[in-house]
Amino acid sequence: MAVKKMWGGRFNAVSPEFAQEFGASIDFDQAMAAEDIEGSIAHVTMLGSTGILPAGDVAKIKTGLQDIQKDLEAGKLEFTVANEDIHMNIEAILTQKIGPVAGKLHTARSRNDQVATDFHLWVCHRLPEVISSIDGLQKVILKLAEDNVETILPGVTHLQHAQPISLGHYFMAYFSMLQRDKERFQFNLKHASISPLGAAALAGTTFPIDRQQTADLLGFQSVYNNSLDAVSDRDFAIEYLSNASMLMMHLSRLSEELIIWASYEYQYAEMDDAYATGSSIMPQKKNADYAELIRGKVGRVYGDLTSLLTVMKGLPLAYNKDMQEDKEGVFDATTTIMGSLHVMNGMLSTLHIKKDNMAAAVQNDFSNATELADYLATKGLPFRQAHAIVGKLVLKGIQTHTPLQDMPLSELQAASPLVEKDVYVDLDPKTAVERRTSFGGTGFDSVRQQIAAGKKLLSEVE
Repeated sequence: MAVKKMWGGRFNAVSPEFAQEFGASIDFDQAMAAEDIEGSIAHVTMLGSTGILPAGDVAKIKTGLQDIQKDLEAGKLEFTVANEDIHMNIEAILTQKIGPVAGKLHTARSRNDQVATDFHLWVCHRLPEVISSIDGLQKVILKLAEDNVETILPGVTHLQHAQPISLGHYFMAYFSMLQRDKERFQFNLKHASISPLGAAALAGTTFPIDRQQTADLLGFQSVYNNSLDAVSDRDFAIEYLSNASMLMMHLSRLSEELIIWASYEYQYAEMDDAYATGSSIMPQKKNADYAELIRGKVGRVYGDLTSLLTVMKGLPLAYNKDMQEDKEGVFDATTTIMGSLHVMNGMLSTLHIKKDNMAAAVQNDFSNATELADYLATKGLPFRQAHAIVGKLVLKGIQTHTPLQDMPLSELQAASPLVEKDVYVDLDPKTAVERRTSFGGTGFDSVRQQIAAGKKLLSEVE
C-alpha cells in the first residue's frame, strides 16, 4: 500500500516502489541519525526561546526527540524506504510518539538546511577521532625513531642505494608527513564547523529565528553568511576527502616500504604473525597482506574524492538532488582511513627490524661514494672534479668487487694525491651518517633534534 508523502499535498500520484527505492537515501543517511536528532533538539529549543513555538509544544517535541535518542542508542529504531531519508523517518517516528504537534518541528527550516546541518555535524564529530588516530600512529613512529637513531640502512633514490642514513631519520620523515595530514584535518574543522541551520530551503525564512543560538547549541564555530551557499556548499566534505586521500597516499607509501623490507631479497624487517598471512598452497609463505590492503584501499578513497568533485562540478545554486550522493563516499572514506590507521599502528608496534641486515647492506654498495667526493672537496678540489675521480674509482671497485673502504691507500692516492690515511674514517658508513649534521639531516644529533621537536608537537596536542 502506497504511503502518502509528508510533502505530497500537491501530488495526485505516488512513485512506484522501485522508483522510491532509487530516490531514497535512508539506507546510508541513517548513519547521521544521532546528528539529525541533535540538530532537531537545537532547532526546537531555538523556536521556543524566540517565541515562534509555545513552551508546551517545545517541551513535548523535545521530550519526544530525547526518547527517540534513547531508542537509537538502544538499537530500537526501525527506518523505512517509504519515508525516504533520515529526516522524514525521524519526524514520522516523532509523530507516532507525540502526535500532530510533531509537525511544528519543521517550522522555519527545510530538509535542505537540515541535511547540510547533519552532514556538517557528522564530519565535525569524526574529525577529532581521525586526528586522534593519526596522533596515536605518530607516537608509535616516534618510538621507532627513538629506538633506531643509530641503526644504519641504505637511503635510496630511484630504488638504487644512494647514501647511508639513520633508520630513525627514515621514520621521522613519515612522522612529518602525518603531522601535515593532522594539520590539514585540524584546518578542515574550521570549514566543517559552520552552521547552515536556518538557511531553510535556500532563501532564509520569515520567522524571527536566532541562527547564532542554534550554532552555539550545536557547537559550531560560526554561521554561514549566505543562505544559498549554506545549503549548497560541500567544500568541507571535498576538503575532508582530499585530506583523507593524502593521508592514505602516505600510508600507502609506508606500506610499500614495509612490503619491500619484508621481502626475501631485502630482509630488513619482518611483520609480526598477527599482521601477516600464509598461502593455501605454499607452506613457507608469510605475506604482508595487511600492508598490501592499505596500499590497495587508497583507490577507494581517491574514488570517493573524484566522485564528489564530479557530483558538484556542474550544479547550479542552490540545492539539487545530485547532492544526495555526497555522503556515502565520506562515510566510506572514514571507515577506510580509520581502519588503515589502526592496522598500521599495530603493524609498526610489532614490527621486527633486522638491524644486522640493514647494516650489512651499506658495506659493499658504494653508498659512501659521496663521502669520498666531499672529502676531496674539503681538500680544495672542485666538487665536479672530485665527482669524476670518485666515479672512476667506483667503476674499478665494481669491476674488482672491492668497496671503496677496502681499497688500498696507494690506490686511492693514485686517483688523487689529496687523499690521506684519515679518509677511511670518512668512508665508514656510521661516520658518514653521523657527520651529516646540517639541520634536518640524517646525522644522529639532527635526528635526535627532530625527535625532540616531534615530542613537543605531540605534548601540545595532549
